[in-house]
Amino acid sequence: MDALPDPTDALSAVPVAGSRRSTPVVGHLKFFFGPMDCGKSTLALQIDHNNSRQGRRGLLLVRHDRSGRAQISSRIGITREAVEIRDDDLRRLVRAEWAEGRRVDYLIVDEAQFLTPEQVEQLAELADDVQVDVYCFGLATDFRGELFPGSQRLFELADELKAIQVEVLCWCGVPGRFNARVRAGRVIRAGDTVLVADTVSDTEQHRSGTESNGVTDATETTVRYQVLCRRHFRLGDLGPDVAQSGQLRLA
Repeated sequence: MDALPDPTDALSAVPVAGSRRSTPVVGHLKFFFGPMDCGKSTLALQIDHNNSRQGRRGLLLVRHDRSGRAQISSRIGITREAVEIRDDDLRRLVRAEWAEGRRVDYLIVDEAQFLTPEQVEQLAELADDVQVDVYCFGLATDFRGELFPGSQRLFELADELKAIQVEVLCWCGVPGRFNARVRAGRVIRAGDTVLVADTVSDTEQHRSGTESNGVTDATETTVRYQVLCRRHFRLGDLGPDVAQSGQLRLA
């Protein structure tokens, strides 16, 4: 008669002999996404904090932070210095840390929508081959409502896709997920995919404008972003009073 299985085996975190091939040690590639103002950068810094408290060492990466600096910045005022990514091979960045005697247990990548598809593949390789956990944070779609190339590749390759749960509302009160590009009170439908700007209202931009000969420079050429629901994104409707509405902020 066959021996009954030991019930304590189910409680063990160590694979039993012969089963190790079925549970390889690998890193994970995770993509946290959502519209502007949903708290992506705040969550990125929180995950970095939680990992570092456990004695893990991470590397913070960013591409085109809205501050214009090499940092991860949250709209609630939290910032951390980071490595600015350009056309770097991300595997080389990790190897450079190793060469200096510093280990890398995880990567935090903010504004991940601006990565190239090749860079996303490099992150997947780091997760698979050297067991680095990779946490990416970014927008899914651009101002036209189309997937960023980097985000598309993350949707294709990531082990986990996590929509950030903090809802950002359209001016009408419906949850919004479209990042409309706005200039002079109108939604822009064409232009470069990458154009970094913030979500301040037209009124705030007017107040911060420059003065020449006593006349304040209005917002005719200044670009901002506003999150809209699908219906109002299609219609280009920024609300009944664009000058006063601006972007709703829940963070």
